[in-house]
Amino acid sequence: MRHITGLLASCALLLSACGGGGGSSPTPGPTAVAGAPTPTPAPSPTCSLENRQAFARDVLNEWYLFPELLVTSANPASFTTVQGYIDALTATARAQGKDRFFTFITSIAEENAFNTTGATAGIGIRLSIDTPGRRVLISESFEGAPGLTAGIDRGDEILAIGTAGSNLRSVSDILAAEGSGGITTALGPSTAGTTRLLRVARGGVSREVSVTKADFDLPAVSSRYGARIIQDGGRQIGYLNLRTFISAADTPLRDAFRSFRAAGVTEFIVDFRYNGGGLISTAELLGDLLGGNRTSAELFSGVRFRASKSSRNENTFFNPRAESVSPAKIAFIGTSASASASELVINSLAPYYNRNLALIGSNTFGKPVGQIALDRSACDDRVRVVAFTSVNVRGAGDYFNGLASTLDVSCQAADDLTRPLGDPQEASIRGALDFLAGRSCTAIGQSSAAGGLTGQSQGGQITFERELLIPAAPTPAQREVPGLF
Repeated sequence: MRHITGLLASCALLLSACGGGGGSSPTPGPTAVAGAPTPTPAPSPTCSLENRQAFARDVLNEWYLFPELLVTSANPASFTTVQGYIDALTATARAQGKDRFFTFITSIAEENAFNTTGATAGIGIRLSIDTPGRRVLISESFEGAPGLTAGIDRGDEILAIGTAGSNLRSVSDILAAEGSGGITTALGPSTAGTTRLLRVARGGVSREVSVTKADFDLPAVSSRYGARIIQDGGRQIGYLNLRTFISAADTPLRDAFRSFRAAGVTEFIVDFRYNGGGLISTAELLGDLLGGNRTSAELFSGVRFRASKSSRNENTFFNPRAESVSPAKIAFIGTSASASASELVINSLAPYYNRNLALIGSNTFGKPVGQIALDRSACDDRVRVVAFTSVNVRGAGDYFNGLASTLDVSCQAADDLTRPLGDPQEASIRGALDFLAGRSCTAIGQSSAAGGLTGQSQGGQITFERELLIPAAPTPAQREVPGLF
């Protein structure tokens, strides 16, 4: 089972606990409540800090894609956590931009729960932060979660956070005193039952909303705007917004493309603007669904390990499905929050479309490397280690600085919070429609903000530099869905 994780992780080939059984699923850990904090293993010889650190070191020594960059002088006794030790081992690769905290330790149970159904806990909103302006805004709100039920949605601004009216603190004051970490602290843990009072504004009108975090399954494809056909100048455009690559996305993806195929749609907008990644199997399914005009002899993508593990290298070819379409043109909407599996799909399809494929919005994150996952189920420990790179049919996969410079066409566009996702008048979607119609545009700059989103000044849209808010210690769901709270 292959996997590509999110913005703070990357693509992964899951192996069994000690590296054997390539391609097999890891042994699941004990059942855990979705969204609960990572279980702390009981102190024992097996799960002592020293023993867990040693396991992580052994994984990296055997599998790390850049073995020559591992810091051999790092002393595990100097670190109070496994992650701190991993960060020290990978510091050189991080300094070179090759491993931006993509190698980490996580909970087997929590990650399996999210990858299977989208299970997590929280308010169910995606937050972006304007640090210079000291503002926090809602980029997205998820169906079936408490936030949307309370009427909180895209474009709202959080003005203050507290547990009661008597202790509401303004977001501006929190950011000034504590930075973005203060917002994470103020919102509380990602556990069901946690209640916060939020002062929320929309259109200059503020209100106070009490919201209690709850367990929910995050829909990978929105029931409101995830898949639709946009009419544009007499042409039918298939619009797909994919939030994350999890197995629960497979059925709605097939359903969406079945409707596109039935309508005879040949031009498409695929909206990855906040998509931090997910399962490789779902990325391959999306490639197949967009590959009705491809054959099983044509390469979709390949993975390449370090020299000592080159026997693990493999290629994946297109496998058109009953629901597959044959695009004439594709516009991918991206931002620097678009990473991993999102970038793999774009990079894999680009050689087959040349100037009939474009990136709309801003440059992507830049994450061509992938991971394997090795487990110690007794400790609920899963070490995700950067172990391979992803390449397309041209052998191209060195896009650490994002995809914009690798594509024949790119078009700048803002992420317009004043309009809903799926709205043809929203700036990035409008830019995609312009590309599909053959209109000219300004190319995207080549810089990557490593997870940020850059607003642009265009006709009354919300304009500022902002980035998705990511906690210092994200849950598995927050790794895959950047900005999730």
